[in-house]
Amino acid sequence: MNKNVCFQDLKEIDYLEAWDYQEELFQKVMKSRQENSGLDISQQQLCDNYLLFCEHPHVYTLGKSGKEQNMLLDLIQLQAKHASFYKINRGGDITYHGPGQIVGYPILNLESFQMGIKQYIHTLEQAIIDCLKDYGVESSRMEGATGVWLDVGIPGRVRKICAMGVRVSRWVSMHGFAFNVNTDLKYFDYINPCGFTDKGVTSLQKELGQEVDIEEIKHNLRNQMARLFDMTLKFE
Repeated sequence: MNKNVCFQDLKEIDYLEAWDYQEELFQKVMKSRQENSGLDISQQQLCDNYLLFCEHPHVYTLGKSGKEQNMLLDLIQLQAKHASFYKINRGGDITYHGPGQIVGYPILNLESFQMGIKQYIHTLEQAIIDCLKDYGVESSRMEGATGVWLDVGIPGRVRKICAMGVRVSRWVSMHGFAFNVNTDLKYFDYINPCGFTDKGVTSLQKELGQEVDIEEIKHNLRNQMARLFDMTLKFE
């Protein structure tokens, strides 16, 4: 099974441009899977996997199961906030992406990693949890919700630091996670994040009380992912 993963840091990139690029890579991985289908292992061609990191200009995205009423601004108000809005084909409800947030898009042949969707999401969450622990921040999962949370079980204090929203089709993944590092949290005031009205949102900067070196966090996070997924990262 091929666990080679091409890593690319796209830096700040327009949301639609990144989405189109994801789709291109997704179709490439899907085509390789189809071509290898039914062939003996010795005859199969290696199919690369991809891990993209990036930041986006201010944008709100609504998953296919989301509710538009969780977007609390109209078009004119969005434009005044220099933000855009898109309905997309991932799971989950509404979320925000913006500068200072690490957005990760793994485009993986999950069959190579011998993972189903549940284990895949669990492993993504664990990478964030382990990364946060290196900075002295304890986090966990929350029953009934995806993502990574702080102070789960403490009424009035539970808050999300990383959102998850993935799409998996025929064992190939796309979309992924949004990890708040130095994120401007006021942009979450304009939505019901992930459909919740009673839970807060936080960032690593807020928890530590100071701005964080986002390049250092990216380095740490990609290493955590490589370890947990048993990936061999290739840099492009």
